[in-house]
Amino acid sequence: MFAYYLDLAIRSLKRNPALTVLMVVAIGFGVAASMITYSVFRAVSGNPIPDKSARLFTPQIDSWGPQYNDRGEPPQALDYTDAMALMRAHAARRQTLIYPVQLSVLPGGNRSLPIKANGIAAYGAFFPMFEVPFRYGSGWSEAQDEDRAAVVVLGAAFNRKLFGGANSVGREITLGGHDYRVVGVTRHWNPVPRFYALFGGGDIFGKPADFYIPFTRALDLQISTTGNNSCRQRIPATGWEGWLHSDCVWINPWVELDTPAAVARYRNFLEGYSAEQQHAGRFGWAPNVRLRDVTQWLAYMHVVPPESRIALMVSLGFFLICLVNTIGLLLAKFMRRAGEIGVRRALGASRLQIYLQFLVEAATVGLAGGLLGLLLTAAGVSGVGLLFRPEIARLAHIDLSLVGLTLAVAIGATVVAAFYPTWRAAHVQPAWHLRSN
Repeated sequence: MFAYYLDLAIRSLKRNPALTVLMVVAIGFGVAASMITYSVFRAVSGNPIPDKSARLFTPQIDSWGPQYNDRGEPPQALDYTDAMALMRAHAARRQTLIYPVQLSVLPGGNRSLPIKANGIAAYGAFFPMFEVPFRYGSGWSEAQDEDRAAVVVLGAAFNRKLFGGANSVGREITLGGHDYRVVGVTRHWNPVPRFYALFGGGDIFGKPADFYIPFTRALDLQISTTGNNSCRQRIPATGWEGWLHSDCVWINPWVELDTPAAVARYRNFLEGYSAEQQHAGRFGWAPNVRLRDVTQWLAYMHVVPPESRIALMVSLGFFLICLVNTIGLLLAKFMRRAGEIGVRRALGASRLQIYLQFLVEAATVGLAGGLLGLLLTAAGVSGVGLLFRPEIARLAHIDLSLVGLTLAVAIGATVVAAFYPTWRAAHVQPAWHLRSN
């Protein structure tokens, strides 16, 4: 029967091509506008590490006091004193501190001109915590963290620039005037948004880091952060050591906690640590701590650009208008065939059969509109840079999931829109139409 209804639908659509084209265009443009903006919204609001987002937490400690807080919230990062205290406590299964750095590198040896490379200073636990995939070698060990070893992990693109993509493990590179031994090369790894360094500044939707060096090594060489550095009091004029022991926050801490019990214990640890600082006279206020997982952290930091939300709402509104117009066109088309419906009902067709016939016809319109929407979406995705920043626009892309969603939305929305016109058509009185005709 489906083939029969499909044949009836195609015949009906051919009978009035202008009306058919109008409905297909309305659905196509509506679904394309929605899918184009959705492709951007999906990229910037997705879970960057779905396998572990509920097990990775960033701790916050109020080291400023209520007079400097924003609506009672602690600073978004840690100062050096608190960060190192958390690392020494080893209260979590895995833990790392992170801050962004920028160093010069000589890509062609000592005779070449230096270029700037963006990297991350972190502890070795960074790699297993965030599931960084490796092409060659691995990250460094905890012992190398303690020894402040001159080792480096290269990103995939940076390794291609320096070594043509070859296995560079064991080779040496010069970063910032100091030699480092390559211990690993990652595969392409760039979770967006860059949840682990939201306070670090820079482009959280941009390119991956070029290199990774030990946090302890970066401190030894007094490599300053290239990210945010937020202070609430005057920094002592004693150089590097004065800055480290100031109240400036600039370090992103992360811990891995596998169970709710572990989360509760770590939260109690943070409160206990803060209470100790209060009793020692360093904090003059009650403990004020937070422990947020990845998704909570993204929501708290308002990572999703407001323009993407606005664009998505506007496009959905446009799609709704297109559907309302489609309802009117389907109603006019179906009711024009009231005489045909009356004859079918008089010959024994049930209302269910009328429903199926016209819903199949609506689904056919939706399919055609979805195919047109795919073409328009493909064209529109290449032009999203006109509405969004380049670093966000390049995240939008078409994949199989978007293709399937586009067709499903087009067909499903059209079928839903056809329910009222179909209901009106199925309730045509056969006797009245047979008598009038």
